[in-house]
Amino acid sequence: MSTEAPEQGMGLPPATSALRHKDLLGIDQLSAGEIALVLETAVAMKEIGSRSIKKVPALRGKTVVNLFFEPSTRTRTSFEIAEKRLSADTLSIAIASSSVVKGETLIDTARNLEAMNPDMIVLRHASSGACHLLSRFCRSAIINAGDGMHEHPTQALLDAFTIVERRKRLAGLKVAIIGDLLHSRVLRSNILLLTKMGADVWVCGPPTLIPTDVTRFGVRATSRVDEAVRDADVVMLLRIQLERMEGAFFPSLREYFEVFGMTEARLALARPDVLIMHPGPMNRGVEIASEVADGPRSVILDQVANGVAVRMAVLYLLAGGVEHEEAA
Repeated sequence: MSTEAPEQGMGLPPATSALRHKDLLGIDQLSAGEIALVLETAVAMKEIGSRSIKKVPALRGKTVVNLFFEPSTRTRTSFEIAEKRLSADTLSIAIASSSVVKGETLIDTARNLEAMNPDMIVLRHASSGACHLLSRFCRSAIINAGDGMHEHPTQALLDAFTIVERRKRLAGLKVAIIGDLLHSRVLRSNILLLTKMGADVWVCGPPTLIPTDVTRFGVRATSRVDEAVRDADVVMLLRIQLERMEGAFFPSLREYFEVFGMTEARLALARPDVLIMHPGPMNRGVEIASEVADGPRSVILDQVANGVAVRMAVLYLLAGGVEHEEAA
């Protein structure tokens, strides 16, 4: 199957011809050319989803295991749909009914799966670095679907694809990321990708939720929402992750919305054609008002739809990389 992207005016740097690694563990490992390759490949993959028969034989004969140790709706579902559209044989492990509940370690679980010779393992885990650990023990390609507070690379890739689809570029855009910065793996992956691709990234949240070293990644940090939103091309809201908080980071959810919640009044400071994004799940009335989430500038559902195309692209490219490595 050809993945040559149609001429879309994507405004990206030249794409490489292949991914360098057998795994996708984080954005940090990708060059600007590899990011461009994924995004351009996703254009062709999205076209498949518009057909009456949404299936191609690109991964026929390949086996993909989805191993999710944390709850997920969008990520897990879009990976499963992506795998099926590429004709892969898929297996999704329900952790609650697996040997993990009997005390089996992640490594032992992976080794037992590896003995069945899958081609790829898509892993979501609560521990940062879990995917890197697995990659040392497994011949299978490992795809990071979110590891603790570390990274969520396919989310950043689909966010970038959504922006480029609407704005035709990333370089030079002001992107404001607002919310729980301290606990967000989505933040880290997006910062790494957007700065690598030339965007002007601002991060904003309560002082207690801003990582002390975040500016070393080349972003601007502020606790003033108006400053972050002013003239922004993209405003991305992040969920308040109460399940990861052990301390009192702010007085109440109501007060958080009053100070940091994205309302139509605050949005008036941004560019008229600003894009509103959220990786989900949304807490309406906490980080975002319903009229903003459902308004004409929201591309939140586009992010969900594009997740399938981008994850198809990642699966396809990694499968090709494994084949090339074996051939060598």
